[in-house]
Amino acid sequence: MKHLWSPWRLEYLTAPTADRCIFCYAAQASQDRDNLVLLRGERAFLILNRYPYNNGHFMSVPYNHVPSLEDLDPPSLTEMMLLLNRGLAALRRAMGPDGFNLGANIGHVAGAGIEDHVHIHAVPRWAGDTNFMPVVGDMRVVPQTWLQTYDQLKAALEKEPSEG
Repeated sequence: MKHLWSPWRLEYLTAPTADRCIFCYAAQASQDRDNLVLLRGERAFLILNRYPYNNGHFMSVPYNHVPSLEDLDPPSLTEMMLLLNRGLAALRRAMGPDGFNLGANIGHVAGAGIEDHVHIHAVPRWAGDTNFMPVVGDMRVVPQTWLQTYDQLKAALEKEPSEG
């Protein structure tokens, strides 16, 4: 029998449910690496997903705590999309994915894990990245730790020329 070790998942499995919004907490905290905040703008920020579908899975999140995209003012929505674009470019430079899945799950029935604070997911994809594990084992193998991914994407974001 083969074993698959993912000790970082124990925190997710045993942690109590947070009474606070994880996005608001990360937005207000000063320790970006500890909170996996990759990039901050004036109205939105990029943050890695702690429970990713693939390594490099990040989210574009507004500072405004609202449940849906249509609740955002145009400058916040615009900055979310511009930051999403910068994150995609950084992923291409850092990890060379073959494509991306982008999406926002708005509302519980649409699969939103965090219903009250809208966010857009960016999941990098590689040819052949789906194998028997998600189908048979109902699990996905992520080959990097959060902080390895954070450091790789943060370096790629810092090398990028700023938008003019």
